[in-house]
Amino acid sequence: MAAATRMDAVLDPVIPRVGRWLAQRSDALSLAQGMVGWGPPPGVAAAVSEALAAAGQDPAAAALDRYGAVEGDPELRQAVERQLRECWGIDLEGRAVLITAGSNMAFNAVAQALLDPGDEVILPLPWYFNHAMAVQLAGGVPVGVEAGPQLDPQRLAAAITPRTRAIVTISPGNPTGVVVAPEVLAAINRLCAHHGLLHISDEAYAAFVHGAVPHRSPGAASGSGAHTVTLQSLSKAYGMAGWRVGWAVVPLELMEALAKVQDTVLICPPRLLQRAAVAALAAGVDWLTPRIAALGERRRQLLALLAAGDPAEDLRLWAEPDGAFYALLDTPASLAGEPLVKRLVLEHGVATLPGESFGLASAPGRALLRLSYGMLSATDLAEAVGRLREGLRAARSGPL
Repeated sequence: MAAATRMDAVLDPVIPRVGRWLAQRSDALSLAQGMVGWGPPPGVAAAVSEALAAAGQDPAAAALDRYGAVEGDPELRQAVERQLRECWGIDLEGRAVLITAGSNMAFNAVAQALLDPGDEVILPLPWYFNHAMAVQLAGGVPVGVEAGPQLDPQRLAAAITPRTRAIVTISPGNPTGVVVAPEVLAAINRLCAHHGLLHISDEAYAAFVHGAVPHRSPGAASGSGAHTVTLQSLSKAYGMAGWRVGWAVVPLELMEALAKVQDTVLICPPRLLQRAAVAALAAGVDWLTPRIAALGERRRQLLALLAAGDPAEDLRLWAEPDGAFYALLDTPASLAGEPLVKRLVLEHGVATLPGESFGLASAPGRALLRLSYGMLSATDLAEAVGRLREGLRAARSGPL
């Protein structure tokens, strides 16, 4: 039985393919997967153990085995609301929190609730491929706009049509690592308000700022509640990628439609994992700060390694990465896209992601590669960059 023909319009996810190549090269080092090298705060394991023990003694009282609220359990929503206020200055007036299985699911739910077939969502390039895929799955059209690293609001405004429903921003950025200036995000937020659009602000990397430009959530602006969606996650900062817990802060008017999506797909967020999420948030800034600082050291190491080579290698950064744990590299090569990435893995033992997966086409004779340094030690990062240089040297001289 063939899949529905509408699925042909949905992008193919690149990470599973890179994973299959990595499985063929057990000694490969990965600059591909967007994860950190640490796990959850210690209180998470303790909270899970306590919840399971309580459930063993009195399943009805523990309530882990029963359906919960479609929007998430009150204890976690209250913890999220507290963090939104204290860390990001976001109040909940005119808004609600929806707990989801990661912020990817949150974005997908918003797309399903917002879009009619043919509706458009503006995605500044480079986009995050799962955003484009979610728009396509909802029957919408992702509109990639080259707005520059700092997202020129005028270029975004020029792309608005009668079918436009939302503009998406990611800051700090994936795949670029760029922290968009607060005044630019504020201008985009005002643009959305003026045109009656949603501003979907993906803030999965909000804690990962390594430079002078701060992250300020556009959802903190006065009067933004009616037209702003804020997406956040435990996957990155709290080392809980596999736990799949995130949330969306949404206008109240969207909650009825979002509840339909959530009830159909998830019924309710997994209740044991919600207990774990409460414990993670309780760890606070003191737990997170040294880990972000150590990752900032890896960023400085990566930039130094890239700058230390022969100038003839002509390695360029698409933009200065001052947040998240990514850098987008522009390099000479006779191969580009997935063919280059596959050869780098199989022949040179280093994995990256192609810029084409993020909606960017490489210029003739060059290749764009996203590098993620979040999981590697200093030693492994130096080795991975060395392997990458070796593979790119081969790519410059001809087919690998």
